[in-house]
Amino acid sequence: MNKPWLSRYPSDVPETIDPDSYSSLIEMFENSVQKFADQPAFTNMGSVMTYRKLEERSRAFAAYLQNELKLKKGDRVALMMPNLLQYPIALFGVLRAGCIAVNVNPLYTPRELEHQLNDAQVETIVIVSNFANTLEQIVDNTSVKNVVLTSLGQMLPRAKGTVVDFVVKYVKGMVPKYDLPGAISFRKALYKGRRLQYVKPFLSGEDIAFLQYTGGTTGVAKGAVLTHRNMVANVLQAKGAYLGKLEVGKELVVTALPLYHIFALTVNGLLFLELGANNLLITNPRDIPTFVKELKKVPFTAITGVNTLFNALVNNEDFHELDFSHMHLSVGGGMAVQKVVADKWKKTTGVFLLEGYGLTECSPLVSGCPHDMSDYNGSIGLPVPSTEVRIVNDEGEVLPNTEVGELQVRGPQVMQGYWQRPEATREVISQDGWLSTGDVVKFDEEGFLHIVDRKKDMILVSGFNVYPNEIEDVVALHGKVLEVAAIGEPHEVSGEVVKICVVKRDPSLTKEELISHCRQHLTGYKVPKIVTFMDDLPKTNVGKILRRELRSETETEKSA
Repeated sequence: MNKPWLSRYPSDVPETIDPDSYSSLIEMFENSVQKFADQPAFTNMGSVMTYRKLEERSRAFAAYLQNELKLKKGDRVALMMPNLLQYPIALFGVLRAGCIAVNVNPLYTPRELEHQLNDAQVETIVIVSNFANTLEQIVDNTSVKNVVLTSLGQMLPRAKGTVVDFVVKYVKGMVPKYDLPGAISFRKALYKGRRLQYVKPFLSGEDIAFLQYTGGTTGVAKGAVLTHRNMVANVLQAKGAYLGKLEVGKELVVTALPLYHIFALTVNGLLFLELGANNLLITNPRDIPTFVKELKKVPFTAITGVNTLFNALVNNEDFHELDFSHMHLSVGGGMAVQKVVADKWKKTTGVFLLEGYGLTECSPLVSGCPHDMSDYNGSIGLPVPSTEVRIVNDEGEVLPNTEVGELQVRGPQVMQGYWQRPEATREVISQDGWLSTGDVVKFDEEGFLHIVDRKKDMILVSGFNVYPNEIEDVVALHGKVLEVAAIGEPHEVSGEVVKICVVKRDPSLTKEELISHCRQHLTGYKVPKIVTFMDDLPKTNVGKILRRELRSETETEKSA
């Protein structure tokens, strides 16, 4: 197959990786905890957990699951918590017990939580007390038998943890009342587990490690079946792509995206663990002032995030006063990185913001900007090692690299399918292993991939395709704009017109200013016809703008 991107790979990036170099994530984990035993592995709220402590605590939790709860290999265990020290302990405990981890968004509504627990047939859940009320409302409608309950401060030193939990519960009122009879404390589970025998299960690369549910932004949420081999492969693919910027055993990575999200899980939680790094866990990245105060305390070397997070940081005055002299890697994913944000990030930090692209179904990394890039080119970079990509039309016919069409991916990171949904699996994975991403892309002359847009988000104006990303990039260039999302608005003449939803940076901004600005940069049919100002834009918990909700709001307004 023609691979136009290979000639642009930095010299230290391999064309392929060996996805079987670790038999499972557990072998990878055991290698790291032995090699980096007394180095910090995770830091949260000022408390540090070494690799040795992570090994001891996760082994205790695995023993508790095996002996006290009688869990067997392949049983599903849900993890419903933000970034806390408890998360890696529970995660690796689940995997070391031979069980399958089912990550759950803590902000799920009762309806969403009930669907995921039932779909994955979960009988055991580890949950933070802040969200226990949600579970209480639906637990009787699920197969959940075992509830392991923790609190935000439970793994901190006892005095500090007591203060944190008191403030969270009684001062801030962040723990709604709940009643979950029979729930056991996470701390007590570890205490019991230390006195129980842990039996290491036999795991191969083909065993399932995660049921990683898609965000549910289109249709019902589905569980992507990700094996140990899928995850090991993607860790090594990310390592191959970024190792030129990283030093083994010497990194401190800022983990603001939640580890239950596939991007942070693979890149921060697993890749940096394999590298012997210290993960600085940010529990509430939406509290930007507190987040920045945490960054002041540590010589961080790397950070990952989404465009909205980077945008919020560069617009915070205190962030500009931080010491960036140790930082040498910043990676954006989850949504398109806008040029205006990338430029501000580089100007503020001195480090280029590398954009990556992936999807849950690919564990998630598919491509990334090479680590030697220094200027924004609007691309999602080059396919990571051992990854094949191609462009197809609506009929599934392979197109020349010069054409625009849907991106298909094949590689060891591609999921096995959707959990118990064979028809949905066949819709996206061909018999010869090609995954249809639903993203419209093109190659440039150097072999860089460019996202044109999601198929479903495309706006059709008088027969012309209009891609929201292009509109948003232009609008974001206006100095008085903080955030923007573009959607299609039904129109009786042209089929659709472009509508933009804008959050102002400067209150003086007017609709006329914006439209005049767009006319300078866009062809007539792409210029927004409707401008709506909003206080904020709807987002997922990791900061991805939900265009679907904006379209729903428009439809509701029209029907009212």
